[in-house]
Formats: sequence, structure tokens, C-alpha cells
Amino acid sequence: MSLHSTQRPHPKVGDAGGRYVRIGLVQSACTTDRDHNIAQALAGIAEAARGGAEVVCLQELFAGQYPCQAEDHGKFTEAEVVPGPLTERLAGAAREHGVVLMGSVFERRSHGLFHNTAVIFDRDGSTAGLYRKMHIPDDPHYYEKFYFAPGDTGFMSVPTSRLQVGPLVCWDQWYPEAARLTAMAGAEVLFYPTAIGWLDGEEDLHREQYESWDTMLRSHAIANGVFVVAVNRTGREGPLRFWGASVVYAPNGERLVTAGHETPETVVVECDLARIEWSRTRWPFFRDRRIDAYGSLLKRWEK
Repeated sequence: MSLHSTQRPHPKVGDAGGRYVRIGLVQSACTTDRDHNIAQALAGIAEAARGGAEVVCLQELFAGQYPCQAEDHGKFTEAEVVPGPLTERLAGAAREHGVVLMGSVFERRSHGLFHNTAVIFDRDGSTAGLYRKMHIPDDPHYYEKFYFAPGDTGFMSVPTSRLQVGPLVCWDQWYPEAARLTAMAGAEVLFYPTAIGWLDGEEDLHREQYESWDTMLRSHAIANGVFVVAVNRTGREGPLRFWGASVVYAPNGERLVTAGHETPETVVVECDLARIEWSRTRWPFFRDRRIDAYGSLLKRWEK
């Protein structure tokens, strides 16, 4: 893995000054060896902490290869209870390195009931919050509806010792409603642990697919005046080649850092949370929302 520490000039924020938080992104390539995958995630957390990270986010379902490429009942054996052995290891890493940590796990909630779940740990290893992925896809090689029940936690902001964490997961990133409601709950940074990539045979669409994904992330930052962090996996797993490119956007849409497409990387970026106020007072989208006119958003379709 390589380590990059990125600082960018930011707009003047007046007398309020800055509130700086260093965020680490751990982008990995997973193998069929679960122990190896967990070990490399723990090593990435340690590496990010050495680079000054105070908050660290892992990719979606980091402990194994992406399990949803086929409808396979055997994959349910990969699920774990929460709290359980895997989350205990994450809690220990958060405590050891003194970082706020988000880890994405295949949660076994009960017999026959599973979720795609993000768990947030504070710097002392305590569990700060738990978010269950709300939007569940069902596409070729992304057969998540076979595995995961839709989340029932709602959209939230999780208070931690360093910032207000807005947990979301992968497919959630295509929904402006999810980003909006998470920001409205008080989140300062939207975090998206992610597993998205290119499918063999669709090479003519690769650039378009990646740019659409990247544009959505940037738009959430601008429309909500928040930082957006997406941590994607990389490497090939069967016919899927995950495109990496983990990214951080500032509230004005400035891209602060992007990891490479092809290789594992640990990236640390410094974010001035005072930029949220700066952006929202200059682009006052929350002030001008017509909340009296949005009732139809609660319908599947208007006509």
C-alpha cells in the first residue's frame, strides 16, 4: 500500500476558524483467504493512523471477496453476529490506534435474517452506532436482495469524538434522498463503504459508468454542503473488476484526493469542517428548500 497525505487550501471562514479532521481511506483487493483480508484491513488502519488519520473507513464487506455475484446459500456461512468476533477485532483496532473507525460487515441478525451493515466505533473502541444498508440492489453479479434484508435503522448521524459520521453503504450512493436525510440528521461527512466495478463484456461503458458514479458523489457534497468519502475495493473477482478510485469531496465539490483504479492504497486527507458553514452560507440550499411541496417523494410514482 502507498500513503498519501493531502492538504488543500480552503476558502476563508472568518473568525470561526477551522476544525480539522484527518480521514483515512483503506482501499484493498480481497482474496479468498478471509484471514488475509482481515489482516490487510487491520494493517491499513494502522498505516492510516501512522499517517495522522483520526477517522478511518474501510471498504464494503472488507473481510471477504464480494459475496453477491451469484445466489449461493453457502455464502451465508460468511455472516457474523454483531457484536461478534469480527467487530471485536475492529473495536480493538480503533482502541489501539485511537481512531474513529467504520467497518462494513455481513451481519447475521437471526436465523435467515441478514443485513449489509456498517458499524462505527469511537476512539476508545466503544460502538458509537450501527447502520444497516437501506437500498439493496439486484443486478447481474450484484444479487444482494438474495442475501440482505433492507435496513431498518433509517438514515442517521452518529456522534463521535471527532465528528458527526453519516454512514451509508454503496448502492445508497445513487439516491439523493439518502444523502439529504443523512445530512439533515446532522452528518458532517457522508461515508460510503463501496464495492463497485466493471463487468466483463461492457468495456464500451466503463468510462461512462465510472464517471456517473463519481458525479453522483460530487453532487451529494455540493447539494448538501458536506464532505463525501467513498472507499471502494479494487482488483478482479471473477468477471467483476472493481474500479477503486476511492475519493473525498469537499462541500463545494472540490475533489481533495482520489486513489488509483488498479492498486490497493491507504490515503489520508485533511478536511476542514468549517468549510461546511462556508459552503452552506454561500449556497443556502437548506434555507430555500420547499418542504411544503415535497409530499410526492413519499410515493413510488406520481402518476
